[in-house]
Amino acid sequence: MPEIFALVPAAGCGSRMGSGLPKQYLPIAGQPMLYHALATLCANPDINTVFVILTPDDAYWHSYDWSLFGEKLQPLFCGGATRAESVLNGLMAAELELDDWLLVHDAARPCLSHKQLAHLIEVLRDDEVGGILAVPVADTLKRADAECRIVHTENREGVWQAQTPQMFRTGLLLQALQTAPNVTDDASAVEALGFHPKLVTSSYSNFKVTYPQDIELAELLLVQRK
Repeated sequence: MPEIFALVPAAGCGSRMGSGLPKQYLPIAGQPMLYHALATLCANPDINTVFVILTPDDAYWHSYDWSLFGEKLQPLFCGGATRAESVLNGLMAAELELDDWLLVHDAARPCLSHKQLAHLIEVLRDDEVGGILAVPVADTLKRADAECRIVHTENREGVWQAQTPQMFRTGLLLQALQTAPNVTDDASAVEALGFHPKLVTSSYSNFKVTYPQDIELAELLLVQRK
C-alpha cells in the first residue's frame, strides 16, 4: 500500500511581514508559527513522516525544542530560492517511492485543523490525480490598473481560493515541478501537465499568514481551539 508523507517548505524569509525574523519563526500562541503546522501534521495517524525543508544555513531551527514530535519529524536543510525549488529539493532528498502520497503544506498556515487534514486525506487517498484544500471565493473581485483604479469586475463564478495541504503522488509531483518550475503552488505544476486536481472544500480559518495583522487573528483562532 502506498504510504502518506507530508512536506513543509520553510526556507523563505516572509518579506511582506516586515520582520527581521523569518516569518515561519514569528511567535504565535507561545510557539513559532511553524510549530503549529508541524503539530497538526505530526498528530495525524495516516502520515508516516513529516519533512520540513529549511535553508542550508538556517540559524533558528536548533533554537527551539521539537522533541515532542520525535522521529516522525525530519528536517532537511536543502531549501531553494523559491517555494517550488524547495519542494523539489525536498522531494529528491526524501527519496520516497513514486507511488507514495505527499501532502505539501505552507508553514504560514498555522490554523490548519485536524478535521480539515483528515477530510482531505479521506477524499483523495483513492483519487487518480490528487487535489487541494480550497474555498469558493465569496467576495466581489476587482481588476486594477497600475494606478490602483478599477478596470472591471471579475466574474467569480466557479472561482476558488487555493489553500494547502496539496496532496499528490510523489512521482507525479516530481515530474510536474521539473516541467513547470516557476509555479506558485503545486497544483499549478500538475495542471501544466494536463491534469485536473480535485478541489476539497476547506474553511477560511485555514488562511495564510502574510501581513502583520494576520498574526493577531491566527493567535486568536489557535488560543480558542486550545
